[in-house]
Amino acid sequence: MSSTMSVAAIAKRVYWREDDAQVVVEAWRRSGEPVSRFAARHEVDARRIARWARRLRAKQAAPVRFHAVRLAATGASEAIEVQLGDGWRVRVPRGFELEDLRRVLAVLGERETC
Repeated sequence: MSSTMSVAAIAKRVYWREDDAQVVVEAWRRSGEPVSRFAARHEVDARRIARWARRLRAKQAAPVRFHAVRLAATGASEAIEVQLGDGWRVRVPRGFELEDLRRVLAVLGERETC
């Protein structure tokens, strides 16, 4: 079955599964058309395609990456220090809030995509 036939069949469905939406979104992207024109041609709501495109993109975003960690004796230090592979360091005092550390690490992870 060609992708055009697949899109036409899927467009008529009331409910789209994720793999259905993937076929439609990929066909739209390959077409190079504005979503409104593609949607009109296939008689489907453009907002439905755009919503699925966002949902699928969000699912693919930010793959999980692990970094090597080496534990070092800190002695009487009052802080825990994490050194990332590229030289960045995060120093966390004893009794820190876990959510604070998560936010700091999220920001450090985002700097790679900026």
